Amino acid sequence: MLKVTDRTETFRVINAGYNSVFKSERLTLGFVVPLETYASGPVPTLAHHIERVQMAEELGFSAVWLRDVPFNVPSFGDAGQIFDPFVYLGVLAAQTARIALGVASIILPLRHPAHVAKAAATADLFSHGRLILGIASGDRPEEYPALNVPFEKRGELFRESYQYIRSMSEDRPDFENQFGHISGAMDMLPKPINGDLPLLVTGSSQQSSEWIAANGDGWMTYPRPLVQQAHLIKAFRSQIDKCGVHDKPVMEPLYIDLAPDPDELPVPIHLGLRLGINSLRDYLISRDGIGVNHVALNLRFNNADIEKTLQKLSDELLPEFTN
Repeated sequence: MLKVTDRTETFRVINAGYNSVFKSERLTLGFVVPLETYASGPVPTLAHHIERVQMAEELGFSAVWLRDVPFNVPSFGDAGQIFDPFVYLGVLAAQTARIALGVASIILPLRHPAHVAKAAATADLFSHGRLILGIASGDRPEEYPALNVPFEKRGELFRESYQYIRSMSEDRPDFENQFGHISGAMDMLPKPINGDLPLLVTGSSQQSSEWIAANGDGWMTYPRPLVQQAHLIKAFRSQIDKCGVHDKPVMEPLYIDLAPDPDELPVPIHLGLRLGINSLRDYLISRDGIGVNHVALNLRFNNADIEKTLQKLSDELLPEFTN
């Protein structure tokens, strides 16, 4: 089996969500919300959206992931879960007890980092440390003029926003960049539950591999052919070694359409696969072997009944991929 790491080192302790989802020795499974099929258009119905997240928690899946989609952009073709991710995190924190609550990912250049830091710390406290915050520079050019933000500066803005958010976890921070100045004479409250937020970088976010390895608490990357993905993960962890920092997890989203035939071989769909559950098991085993720590399944194109799909994935896969 192709393998790029022995993963003998554990990840840094940050909060309950991060450390339950990301295990150095095994792959875990979660879902991108909304948990419904909406292949024919960009806007989901959000029917039973809370109940399905609660079902995923009860079945033992490790995380659910929201997205930051400010506008319904026609060229993008997906409105995500519609609701603002931070408001929705508050709702889910109150309606669940154990499952990690992730965002994949907050578009940093489109939000002031003071608001991101405060909202994220609040969600972390309300969820008792279950927040995992993915961060990204954004890939929908149409949204930037609406907020009077230059698209070509998104890499710089991402980096400065990240630095601002990190500084707000400190007691009485003294910090200044283009987003503003806060002196040690005042403070931002609340603080994250364990003093820090887990920040996972999505894609490259217009940053160098060195910057991502040194600064992120993990890496969210898109699904790719096995050999290519293995090469990229190996390069990421090699860069981590060069930076002399703690090992960091890798997660991958995957759209699936679970076929009724358990042995149906994979057929590509948008950012994912139509395949039988045995083929999905093989796929996940192969990802585990190259160092992927978490796969977030997206059921947008799934043709089977959603509740039955959740139950089937739990019965037939979860015993092998559990936290």
